[in-house]
Amino acid sequence: MTRPRGPGARKGTEAGAGRKAPRPWGTIRLPPGAALVVAVDTLVAGVHFPLDTAPAAVGHKALAVNLSDLAAMGAGPLACSVALSLPAPARRSSGGAVAAGDTAPRGSEGLPPGVSSARWLEEFRGGLQGLADRYGVRQVAEHRVEGPVRVTVEVYGQVSADAAILRRGAQAGDDVYVSGTVGDAAFALEVLSGRHPHAPAVLARVRDRLDRPEPRVALGLALRGLASAAIDVSDGLAADLGHVLAASGVGAEIEAARLPLSETLRAALDPVSGWRLALGGGDDYELLFTAPAGRGDEVARAAREAGVPVTRIGRIVVTPGLACHGPDGAPLAVPHGYEHFKPGPASPRRE
Repeated sequence: MTRPRGPGARKGTEAGAGRKAPRPWGTIRLPPGAALVVAVDTLVAGVHFPLDTAPAAVGHKALAVNLSDLAAMGAGPLACSVALSLPAPARRSSGGAVAAGDTAPRGSEGLPPGVSSARWLEEFRGGLQGLADRYGVRQVAEHRVEGPVRVTVEVYGQVSADAAILRRGAQAGDDVYVSGTVGDAAFALEVLSGRHPHAPAVLARVRDRLDRPEPRVALGLALRGLASAAIDVSDGLAADLGHVLAASGVGAEIEAARLPLSETLRAALDPVSGWRLALGGGDDYELLFTAPAGRGDEVARAAREAGVPVTRIGRIVVTPGLACHGPDGAPLAVPHGYEHFKPGPASPRRE
């Protein structure tokens, strides 16, 4: 990876403590025979993360959700670029006081109370860089404008064209798997919104699943040549599995009792409520994938090598659509999950 240099190169803006911000442009050099994989996502304060979220956690999540997309394709991460808007700093009069009219409520602009734009940016960069360092991701560009808090991160990865895992490869008879546990992030959001009156200690056990999701990059790499289709769980397991089914022209049957719920979720909710959160909550950023039924031992080995548990939750069938059954075989209603741009009441992600 290189950046253009020469007489016409513009200097980066200062990023605090003498550190320079990346330029608003850059280049990426791929190894011979590698295909470029690109993922991009935008996070809006009060929609995709609560307004009181620590800036470092926003930086972590903004990169993590994109690395999760790369993982779902079996791609190795290379680099990222960042575009964000932040409220303008309050101007001060010649006497040092904040000028009249320059103290707009920060909550309406997405900054936590008492946090300046400069401090938010410094902590945001620290959170993003901490995750980037763990996965060898280089930030090659950054661009900022004035406005409410919004963050767009684009990531770039590489994979051999014939090794990429796509959504359209699921076949009837395949098993359906999901990594980790699902439903914790949605539960954290419901506790924060007051829909579940649980103690702060309960929220503390699941808040990081909402604020700091862990991209399953190692698992995605281990599934190359093994998974027939994959997607990451962002809008809800049922909704995201629906994307795979539509692309593959098949259906699926899910066993609710097999859905992997954390001990916190099992202790806090009755089984049906837990299953509904797991199916429709979203923001888990676990990998949801299919694999031929005869390759279960290989899936288990790949999961062990990646250090991530996986659970078989159902199977792919010929008949289109998604069905979910309880332990007694009775059908369960499948929640729709998060729907972008859907008119009407506020979405489950809106704070």
